[in-house]
Amino acid sequence: MSFRFLNAGDTALTIEFGDGVERRLLAAVSALDVALSQAIASGGLRGVVETVPTFRSLTVIYDPLLTSRAAIEAGIRAALGAPVTLDRRRGRLWQLPVCYGDQLAAGGPDLGDLAAACGLTPAEVVRLHASLTCEVYMLGFLPGFPFMGDLPEVLSRPRRSEPRLRVPAGSVATAGTLTAIYPYESPGGWHLIGACPLPLFSAAWPQAALLRPGDRVRWRAIEVAEYRQLVAEMAERRASPWPPREFLLDAAVDG
Repeated sequence: MSFRFLNAGDTALTIEFGDGVERRLLAAVSALDVALSQAIASGGLRGVVETVPTFRSLTVIYDPLLTSRAAIEAGIRAALGAPVTLDRRRGRLWQLPVCYGDQLAAGGPDLGDLAAACGLTPAEVVRLHASLTCEVYMLGFLPGFPFMGDLPEVLSRPRRSEPRLRVPAGSVATAGTLTAIYPYESPGGWHLIGACPLPLFSAAWPQAALLRPGDRVRWRAIEVAEYRQLVAEMAERRASPWPPREFLLDAAVDG
């Protein structure tokens, strides 16, 4: 697969594999990330601070006092040439609760309009979305914000023409063939179809983001009463050292 190197300042280097959102590009990013992790663990690539995967590229952040751009590029080229077998079970499997539609004051106000634009009923949109197992492609935009794919084509619609100034925390949303959950209140132009009561990010957790690239997410539709109960139960979880792991279905893949 073709790739190119892009400079990202004096402490980072980006390897770009393409210009779209495609599983083959995501696989290439994941393979390189795994290869670099193995090289770092074996001591063959010094000075790497962090790797940041996206849909189609991987950024390698390094300490210029410990290494150089030339050394990092050489290490990356070696990793690109190394055979890597991706373990599909290395990601974790979650089941996250969602209160769909406008049952809540700050729930899914766009469900009806999205359904009409798709030629479906709101119940059909909920059924389709809740039947998916979505893969976390990357985190970005906000701390812990998971970009997840892939929605079926029938649910794919562009972002709203007028973004909202305030999207409530926990909003479950769609845009194109992607779905996501807003970890915090923020501006946003995605279609809001429901609300998830779980916190997605906390500096108190060993891994600050609940989800990470490679994880898979299933959805469980819940009613307002259960949503409110979970909100109350989760109120202290951002301050707790333990994230809500009771929603982790496949703990065997937790690395």
